Amino acid sequence: MIKIANITFSYSNGKKVFEGLNFSLSEKERVGLTGPNGAGKTTLFHLIMGLLKPESGTVEIFGKVRKEEKDFIEVRRKIGLLFQNPDDQLFCPTVEEEIAFGPLNIGKSHEEAHEIVHDTCEKLGLNGYEKRVTHRLSGGEKRLVALATVIAMHPACYLLDEPVAGLDEATAERFLNYLGEHADTYMIIAHDRKFLEKATYKIYELREGRIKLL
Repeated sequence: MIKIANITFSYSNGKKVFEGLNFSLSEKERVGLTGPNGAGKTTLFHLIMGLLKPESGTVEIFGKVRKEEKDFIEVRRKIGLLFQNPDDQLFCPTVEEEIAFGPLNIGKSHEEAHEIVHDTCEKLGLNGYEKRVTHRLSGGEKRLVALATVIAMHPACYLLDEPVAGLDEATAERFLNYLGEHADTYMIIAHDRKFLEKATYKIYELREGRIKLL
């Protein structure tokens, strides 16, 4: 599903993050990614989604090499990315508008989008939040709504950057249950090893530009 081959990437300040990085994620794999801050975990997700471009190497998604912006349109419809900071993901006035935005953008009717909002809120315990003003939510509530916007698209693969950071234990458990029942393929960035052990089949560590299986 995702294949990264010989990727080299540096930050704008010249700091090299990856040099010859290789990684792959197959269908129905559930994997975790951990590592120190600044190791490039989020950068890897952004390269997969075409938000950053490598200096060299190939990004192959769904069997096709992706190079140009137009190549990533399909990728962004089929892979759900949860940003590390929910404020980077949320931009609509209310919770229901946030969740409905993606489905409406891919051609769902307003009736279908309304049903998706209801179903998604039911699964994540967001009932009653639909009319809430997004920017007035707490940090944990924003993260949960950001998760809802990803889930509402029913992606083939999830890339989740610290999905349960700031969530209470009960809410994190509800999200874990959702993944177990409804998500086949995903990759989760987290520092919480216990959570990763519950949520994934195997855990990788990214350190000094290299990924290794723990």
